[in-house]
Amino acid sequence: MVATKAPEDAYTAEPFVPERGGLPALRRAAAECRGCPLHRDATQTVFGAGNKDARVMLVGEQPGDQEDRQGKPFVGPAGRLLDRALEEAGIDPSEAYVTNAVKHFKFTQAEPRKRRIHKAPSLREMTACGPWLAAELAVVEPELIVVLGATAGKALLGSSFRVTQVRGTVLQEEIHGRPERLVPTVHPSSVLRAEDREAAYRGLLSDLRVAAQVLA
Repeated sequence: MVATKAPEDAYTAEPFVPERGGLPALRRAAAECRGCPLHRDATQTVFGAGNKDARVMLVGEQPGDQEDRQGKPFVGPAGRLLDRALEEAGIDPSEAYVTNAVKHFKFTQAEPRKRRIHKAPSLREMTACGPWLAAELAVVEPELIVVLGATAGKALLGSSFRVTQVRGTVLQEEIHGRPERLVPTVHPSSVLRAEDREAAYRGLLSDLRVAAQVLA
């Protein structure tokens, strides 16, 4: 008897991505994605959200605990901080499209009912989820991508990406076959963890103002 491999063992979302139907079709299909093992423990897929005609797409790492429970990206504390910084920088959050490089919450948990602790996705998991991000970019066609943190940067720009080296600059790169302009910055959750939160927030705000200038 030949053992058959589970879909997640292939580590690619490609078979689950529909060819047409826009964001609604992508969102429905992503809910059934088994392109990597992360779907097993997560509550649900957390797909991107926002304006399908958005000029700016914000790409984070992966859903957090609250996002996993609610099924929406950036609804936790980091999301609220990001919205505040966007508004202060001159970018209307309601006009943006927000998503994550990885669509399922990866976490560790000492025992049931204990707090779920975020765990960074591996390069293999980011690569597996890449077809969803490629499909979102193809539909939204943003003028600018704001890269939120190191994991998102590695997912989009490769494993050599270092957010500290390029944050607040405008990059021009080919992403999933499309020429894109990108402004990298830190993930808002890192601001919440910073010892000097005010200084970290000012740094995020400065980077987002660069993005706002590109869109002006």
